[in-house]
Amino acid sequence: MRSFFFLICCWFCTINVWAQSEGPNRQYVLQSTHNAVQYKNYYLLTLLQQDQAVKKLVQNDPVMSDLFKAREAKITDALKSCQNNTACFTAAFKFSKDEISAVCGRLSFLFKENNALGAMVKSQVIPSGCYNMYSNLKPVDMLLKAWEQDAKAINFAIGVYVEGSKPNYPKIDSIGFNVKDKSYPELVTTNALLSLNTKNKLFFEPSMQFALVALEINERNDAADYEPMMSTVNKSSLLAIKKTNFGTYKYSLILVPGEGPEEHDTELSAGGMLRCRLAVEQYQNGVAPFIMVSGGRVHPYKTKYSEAHEMKKFLIQRLQIPESAIIMEPHARHTTTNMRNAARIMFRYGIPMDKKALTVTVKSQSMYISDVMPKRCIKELGYEPYRMGNRLSDTMLEFYPNVMSLQIDYDEPMDP
Repeated sequence: MRSFFFLICCWFCTINVWAQSEGPNRQYVLQSTHNAVQYKNYYLLTLLQQDQAVKKLVQNDPVMSDLFKAREAKITDALKSCQNNTACFTAAFKFSKDEISAVCGRLSFLFKENNALGAMVKSQVIPSGCYNMYSNLKPVDMLLKAWEQDAKAINFAIGVYVEGSKPNYPKIDSIGFNVKDKSYPELVTTNALLSLNTKNKLFFEPSMQFALVALEINERNDAADYEPMMSTVNKSSLLAIKKTNFGTYKYSLILVPGEGPEEHDTELSAGGMLRCRLAVEQYQNGVAPFIMVSGGRVHPYKTKYSEAHEMKKFLIQRLQIPESAIIMEPHARHTTTNMRNAARIMFRYGIPMDKKALTVTVKSQSMYISDVMPKRCIKELGYEPYRMGNRLSDTMLEFYPNVMSLQIDYDEPMDP
């Protein structure tokens, strides 16, 4: 009898360990759409669109159908009555607390571990890592948190890029229109009209389309820059990664955080050039097989130049570094996401996550990364995207990437 109970206990322990081991999968491929801004910001909603069995389940549900019809009716009414009142229009598109709660209730009802929705959570949502902060929850609760996050993300984008609310970094990320201009309401009205596209049948689609078009007309589709990077700007380095024996190097890569210029006609700042040269010194010493350049189209406001792209050009054309040794990360808008996005790429591209990496930059930023950034990351992201190793000099700092970095950031639509 004792041996029987012992075997039962072992079985439960095995099941428990297996359940706890579920999480982000390095072999998982994100389900992309033609619009990278969409799937990078609203990944659950993208899955609901793309998984035909789940889409049918949601579309055919009478409560979800009623929610869609109610949204459609609100938009139709807004087109008739809002006139030049932007806030009136956005109220028809934003998800209220009651609406978010109603969808949670219905998703909870529809979810079964052995149906299409349950299978999607297990095979797509969990291994994607996009909602990694909720990985300790039951699958159904993770689903609900993912929905709440995507709804908040849509509301945030509408708030900033339609209503003109302040983003987290107003100097670089604010709306591109004067919301008090007499012609502005016509743009909002036209966007609202387009959201009634007959293809939109899911409860969230009109609001998501409204938010995406708002980003587009604001010229804020930065999240899509250079995507799909695996088959474009990082194609040669990804092929090299697959052939690299990382065990022969002290570090997995050298990360170079960017610095944007302040003048619109300047492609690469002096600081960016110097950081590249600092990194090349270490690369030529053979400490790591790759240099990752990180930085988006940030400074000055609405610049057309990408820090990472310009640094890559400088490394190739001026410093004679082969393209296959350079990994581009062209989306980060500040130092917190330089580190976070580096960790994301390392995970997705198969670079060892348990091996030290090296960040090389000017003294002031390097000290900022070690002394200030951890607390700032917890405040802004909810976690630390890296763990520090040793400081080697004023300009060099070791770090370990954190897989929690796969978590989507709902209030940064240009770099979620």
